[in-house]
Amino acid sequence: MSTGTATEVMSVTRHVDAAPEAVFAVLADPGSHAAIDGTGWVREPLDEGAITGAGQVFGMGMFHRNHPDGDYRMHNRVEVFDPPRTLAWQPGQYGPDGEIGFGGWTWRYDLEPDGDGTRVTLTYDWSAVPAFLREHISFPPFDEEHLTRSLDNLARLT
Repeated sequence: MSTGTATEVMSVTRHVDAAPEAVFAVLADPGSHAAIDGTGWVREPLDEGAITGAGQVFGMGMFHRNHPDGDYRMHNRVEVFDPPRTLAWQPGQYGPDGEIGFGGWTWRYDLEPDGDGTRVTLTYDWSAVPAFLREHISFPPFDEEHLTRSLDNLARLT
């Protein structure tokens, strides 16, 4: 396992004993995201079906004790869909105008063949979070251990 943190980007890399296609299939299934998540914030998918392409939006039920409502929803726009190599999305929320507003952070999984398995790098990038949002949310909202737990959970699922 290797880790790395730049100023506004955090990443962790781990070997997973499964082919890239199998790992990507788990990541492309929002139904598996709660089991992968290392914080316990991710709950259930709000939409049925797999992630199938860039531009797609998939919703997730969430919970965080510090969120004003406790339970809330995130709607993630897929930014990169390149099976079985890369999957990335940008979380957002619908506003009162019915439009999705994005917070400026992204989740990205990069997969590379690695012997009999896959080298998986999970990256959390908050470099595009605007100043007004940083006044209300401390970034990153978790430590690097969250990413490590997420990759450990992914390895167990595949």
